[in-house]
Amino acid sequence: PTRAATHELAHPSPTMLDIALLRADQGGNPELVRESQRRRYADPGIVDKVIALDEEWRKCRSALNLAQRELNQTQDKMKPFYKEKKPVPDELKNAKADLDGKIASLTAQEAEAIEARDKELGTIGNIIHDSVHVHDDEDNNPVVRTNGEFNTEPWMLSHVDLVQMAEMADTAKGTDVAGNRGYFLTGPGVLLNQALMNYGIHFLTQRGYSAMQTPFFMKQSIMGKVAQLAQFDEELYKVTGEGDDKYLIATSEQPICAYHLGEWLDPKKDLPRHIAGVSTCFRKEAGSHGRDQLGIFRVHQFEKIEQFVVCSPEGNESWVEHEKMIKHSEDFYKSLGIPFRVVNIVSGALNDAAAKKYDLEAWFPGSKAHRELVSCSNCTDYQARRLGTRFGMQKADKGATKVYAHMLNSTLTATERTICCIVENYQTPIGIRVPDVLVPFMHGMTLIPFKLPFPGKVKKGEEPKHHVPTEDELKEADSGRADLAAYLKAHGIADALNRAVNEVAKTRPEKPLDAIAVLLASGGASAASAAGGEPTEDD
Repeated sequence: PTRAATHELAHPSPTMLDIALLRADQGGNPELVRESQRRRYADPGIVDKVIALDEEWRKCRSALNLAQRELNQTQDKMKPFYKEKKPVPDELKNAKADLDGKIASLTAQEAEAIEARDKELGTIGNIIHDSVHVHDDEDNNPVVRTNGEFNTEPWMLSHVDLVQMAEMADTAKGTDVAGNRGYFLTGPGVLLNQALMNYGIHFLTQRGYSAMQTPFFMKQSIMGKVAQLAQFDEELYKVTGEGDDKYLIATSEQPICAYHLGEWLDPKKDLPRHIAGVSTCFRKEAGSHGRDQLGIFRVHQFEKIEQFVVCSPEGNESWVEHEKMIKHSEDFYKSLGIPFRVVNIVSGALNDAAAKKYDLEAWFPGSKAHRELVSCSNCTDYQARRLGTRFGMQKADKGATKVYAHMLNSTLTATERTICCIVENYQTPIGIRVPDVLVPFMHGMTLIPFKLPFPGKVKKGEEPKHHVPTEDELKEADSGRADLAAYLKAHGIADALNRAVNEVAKTRPEKPLDAIAVLLASGGASAASAAGGEPTEDD
């Protein structure tokens, strides 16, 4: 992409909503903005306040333009005197001095008017899409789709106990070292966390995304362009040290947004962009006091794979991308075998940037509840306007309407939360089964056995269903996989199969299965040629 001119980079739009929407005389529709505010259960009166402040700015701008024209005219009258090296009449000198003072005063007034207007304009949320259900209670989020059955059994435990029993995390020592909501991932917890990250990256790259690992902190001035004011109090950790203060990121969405600061994107060369954000995230969770205090579901530090899309604002493109993104998240959790529902977040619960948001709420059978694992938002041009991320070919015409790209974001997996969901859905009396798609990323591990007994209370005379497995139980759960692996290795079968498959991959015979059979029987590479492939250099 081509970087914008210096003045564009230095001064991206200070607001996230287009002021032109509020100018009825220029084709705007202020009632559209008022209605969007009503749907958000926010004050629609702010629209009229902004319109009045904008009118003050326009009057000031008009007076400034007039004064500058008068100054130009006065300077034109002075030019002949300079050219002929004659004294400039005092009348012209005084007129110029008066106009210089007037322009300086009006310039200061204009700056104040812009600041006052844009401060109020910045509090107005994005225009809500018509498909968003109007309500102020998330209990009324419409269910869009469901996947799987939402079943439970009386013996099932919550992730809080399961993670400890399998020694996947140590929250007690984590709290000692890091304070409230602190934790250490341990043993299989580390493996499962890394497996989810690696599988998530693989999953998105297979769908055309490019991986991007982001910085974990951002300059205060840049964070201010991508975070809402409430986030500074409730989410963001401030980091002090050498130089300017910085803030730890709450999501890779923030630095990826800022990555596009001041860019002017060519629709043919640069868009759409599909980015798989990879990061650790840090959140104070100040607004969640008392919620999910136990376990690793709601913590101050976690890993996340994020979908981020930058696309054309034209037509329906960003809404098509929005549906694709939530489908990617659905397919990811289907591949993990997790039951879930997708809900359309009600208007009163949307953040300022989102025009529409889906949540994917997974089923936690041990907790007997649905819990949010994914948020998928279309922010249209709301963020791009603040960042000065322009769309279209660069034009010399300074009066041309500025057009901004659309930006969308969606969780794929916040891995610690996904771990909590997996352990509840895949719990057995002796441990946690590993979802099939994660086994290759877990070094072939298919079961995470319990190492500690159930820590809770059980009814008198009853034995807890969950327990530390015996060797025989582990062998039975393994279904003979370990014995089979040992047998294949001892007799060289695994190596022979690998060599045969590699040979077929190189030679591409017409009948690959026949070729593999001949190769195994003869032990020679020429068998592939006999099955219709080209001979290799070794033949």
